[in-house]
Amino acid sequence: MDWFDSDYYHILYKHRDYNEARNFIDKIIKYLNIKKGSKILDLACGIGRHSIYLEKIGFKVVGTDKSLNNINKAKANQNQSLSFLQMEMIEDTNNRYDGIFNLFTSFGYVNHDYNLKTIKNIERQLKDDGIIVVDFMNTLFVKNNLVIEETKVIDDLIFKIKRRSDGKHIYKEIKFNDKKDYLFREKVMDLSINDFKNYFKRYNLKIVKTFGDYNLNEFDIQNSKRLIMIIKKSQP
Repeated sequence: MDWFDSDYYHILYKHRDYNEARNFIDKIIKYLNIKKGSKILDLACGIGRHSIYLEKIGFKVVGTDKSLNNINKAKANQNQSLSFLQMEMIEDTNNRYDGIFNLFTSFGYVNHDYNLKTIKNIERQLKDDGIIVVDFMNTLFVKNNLVIEETKVIDDLIFKIKRRSDGKHIYKEIKFNDKKDYLFREKVMDLSINDFKNYFKRYNLKIVKTFGDYNLNEFDIQNSKRLIMIIKKSQP
């Protein structure tokens, strides 16, 4: 069973704040001044919480995710302006978008080659005057504030979680019992803003603004929890 495709993943992370997600979308859309009716790709959309809200406030949205379980849940909300597709981030939807969003640390789970293919795919699908938003964790802050072990009790399940970093990746190990023992692992690449800059410049993309949280406060490498990047195509 793949962790990201399992129902247990959604149980563990059911605390995610939908109001925070909606408020962030409101703020980022206002800052970017994206016109209503614009076409947006929500890349690695999960069960579609951002996609659904983007469509509700007036955008035409396509959400993609590699997890069939996620996409099946998201498809319950489909309509003429909102659709969901099961595909990898490196796969082309054969559309061009005014905005491409990759939110809530949905990047960096494979390797550098996959990251570069993903960014190439993003650039290919972005209109010349389009905008990219990548929301990643601030890995320096995460490492400096790493909770090594914790226990969470959710829906009568006891999740025992361990975390560690080796300088290249940040790891999370999740153990619990539900009639049998389960062990899942998450592994995210330890990517800095300079890593992203080096990725983007290969495909004529440039970070034009950074924020450090969902209230759009300035990015501070020591104290910000998030690394939210606004990216555009470089002008010749």
